[in-house]
Amino acid sequence: MVRTYYSLYDRMLQEQRLLRAFAKVKSNKGAAGIDGQNVTDFAEHLSEEIAQLAHELKNKSYRPKPVRRVEIPKPDGGVRQLGIPTVRDRVVQQALLDILQPIFDPDFHPSSYGYRPGRSCHQAIAKASLFIRRYRRRWVVDMDLSKCFDTLDHELIIQSFRRRVTDGSILGLLRMFLQSGVMTDDGWQESKLGSPQGGVISPLIANVYLDAFDQHMKKRGHRIVRYADDILILSCSKRGAENAFAVARNYLEGELRLRVNERKSRIVHSSKGVRYLGVIIESRYTRLQNEKVREFKDKVKRITRRNSPVNLGKVINDLNPVLRGFANYFRVAHCRNQFRELARWVRRRLRAKQLMLWRRPKRLHRRLRQLGYQGDFKAIKMSSWRNAASPLANYAMPNCWFEDLGLFDLSRVETGYQPHYY
Repeated sequence: MVRTYYSLYDRMLQEQRLLRAFAKVKSNKGAAGIDGQNVTDFAEHLSEEIAQLAHELKNKSYRPKPVRRVEIPKPDGGVRQLGIPTVRDRVVQQALLDILQPIFDPDFHPSSYGYRPGRSCHQAIAKASLFIRRYRRRWVVDMDLSKCFDTLDHELIIQSFRRRVTDGSILGLLRMFLQSGVMTDDGWQESKLGSPQGGVISPLIANVYLDAFDQHMKKRGHRIVRYADDILILSCSKRGAENAFAVARNYLEGELRLRVNERKSRIVHSSKGVRYLGVIIESRYTRLQNEKVREFKDKVKRITRRNSPVNLGKVINDLNPVLRGFANYFRVAHCRNQFRELARWVRRRLRAKQLMLWRRPKRLHRRLRQLGYQGDFKAIKMSSWRNAASPLANYAMPNCWFEDLGLFDLSRVETGYQPHYY
């Protein structure tokens, strides 16, 4: 029997809960909302701010401000619209999330991995790989929803939450966040649909909303893997995949009033590769998407610009978080050789950078003498990318030198990582 919660609002009035919520908001950092107040400003008057929020929530005078519209370019050329709430609204949303998440999360579909405690992209990739390789469900429906977060129906959202929570004050607070509006360059705009990406509570709203789809597909016997609005449906035959696609589309567009992007949604066999969460899952192994490698290289190039006067130690300090982040995420793929090639390329970028910093061949030659090399050395063009791979550059700056400088080594990362999945 599903438990229903009738009285939760009094938990929102506890200042300690609001303080814990602020600590999480602070750790997530984030930009200021329309009032221009950032996390640091809020923290300077923390006691007063928390007390004021608790007071407003208690007498129910609290009203969230409109979110600030921010547009983020997408790799395919479009833009992703984010809505940035004010810090005080993020604190209230976090407190609300801390109350509602433990109620809904345990009953979510086991193959839902997006924005859930203890779950990750790696687990979603591993689960999809399991279905493809062990259970031979190699016909895959790769579904794309058009602007999912922006088209969630407000009434369906409230109905979804009301199945477990009947506290009118909690539902009213949730409705206020949904209808707070958006502030753009043209002024305030009403929000009749959607839950803005960027809001603390938005991922839970999307999961609660889409769990109805997950459970519907489970009842029909279809195997799915979902990370937020990234959906895979895995079948043993092409005909089964076509049937699953039709069932999913009818439910999403009919019952949930969402729109399936027909241009981007497709049925594919795993022998051709299933693109999912930055990797390509094939029948026997997982590899990197080429565009993700290009994005990584673009970041490295920006940090290792040869015409920048920054010394190599500072460059490596700035570079290491990018290298670690890339390695830690994409180690789920079978890409050891590719990591080795990228590690060589990164070191060549750094050698080219150091040659430019030395400027004159004499400084390179002096470095070689210090290392004990004898004989005459040819003068080379220090700004040449080709010469960054020359024997002289490699003698002067061996791999162990970069290791001593603290450079993170991609070639030493164990790939093919298989996390525990549920």
